Amino acid sequence: MSGVRLKLGMVGGGEGAFIGAVHRMAAAIDGDWQLAAGAFSTDSGRNTRSGDALGLDPARVYASIDALIAGERALPEGERIDAVAIVTPNFLHAPMAIAALEAGFHVLCEKPMAMSVAEAEAIAAAVEASGREFALAFTYCGYPLIEEARARVANGDLGKVRLVQVEYLQGWLSQPVDTDGNKQAEWRTDPARAGIGGCLGDIGTHAFQLAEHVSGLRTDAVCAELTTHVPGRRLDDDVSALLRFDGGARGTLKVTQVAAGEENGLRLRIHGERGGLEWAQMEPNTLTMRWLDRPIEVLRAGGPGLQPATASMFRTPGGHPEGYIEAFATIYRAFAATIRGSQVWFPGVDDGLRTMRFVEAVVANAGSDVKWSPIDTV
Repeated sequence: MSGVRLKLGMVGGGEGAFIGAVHRMAAAIDGDWQLAAGAFSTDSGRNTRSGDALGLDPARVYASIDALIAGERALPEGERIDAVAIVTPNFLHAPMAIAALEAGFHVLCEKPMAMSVAEAEAIAAAVEASGREFALAFTYCGYPLIEEARARVANGDLGKVRLVQVEYLQGWLSQPVDTDGNKQAEWRTDPARAGIGGCLGDIGTHAFQLAEHVSGLRTDAVCAELTTHVPGRRLDDDVSALLRFDGGARGTLKVTQVAAGEENGLRLRIHGERGGLEWAQMEPNTLTMRWLDRPIEVLRAGGPGLQPATASMFRTPGGHPEGYIEAFATIYRAFAATIRGSQVWFPGVDDGLRTMRFVEAVVANAGSDVKWSPIDTV
């Protein structure tokens, strides 16, 4: 922590919401942020109860993001919030982010960035015009051993990368829970609120961002299939894609939310000329390195043999596992450090634009007879 805590306002994430509580825990871990204001729900009763439960001044619990922006801008500069966390369904990301940026606030937004590439580009333009910081909640790149994997690839330890395989398997949508009152499932399968990708937008963007981030490669084109297994569901619940990377590497991406019995099976494997690596989100404190000419190397969180940048990310000694909330907190910590003047990497505008172009390329390819659809020309 450096100096006085930054003040955070939150839009969405009120009573009964999952991800809002995750954001609040993550923001609090390192002492960089203080939740000072919010517009938690369009339901006035739920909004008020959420503010009360969080111990906020009732005057800073607002009915809408417009009211939040107006109310906070009316405060002296030292008292108003520094940043807005947007933890709403996807269709609200762009209008809310742009409004907050234009009002002079930094923004940390849930993924995917927006509903379309056009909306994502509008956010990017608002970021540039405002001079404010914009972060995206691609949580999994906040794990220390993901940084270790990225550094090992960047250092050339594996040699030239040839293969990138990423999968993200969930089973929670195997039944039609989106029509049985499950609010998290309901909006994620509604094109008006989620966008053109269901499983694709929800977890496919996570998998794609992680693959590009760790490999250091950009995907040139995709060959994809979208499937909806549950009858009556309006968006995809299963995605398969071949990836063609710059430099000649090839990859596969498999994401699904109908793999019955699966929990949160995000797994990444990268192979080069001399070796490969493997990391799995459900065992995030282990990174396995495999070599052509020597025994397997198993790296452990907080243990010996890690890059200095990785070692600096841990909050606890080896043998004390850090998990999802801590990975999320790493993004909030980097976001705060950058706002304060240090340039610390976090997922942001480029990741958002890349993942939205990926979504549109997959949808276009899956709906056509074209074998490969380029990403950068979407």
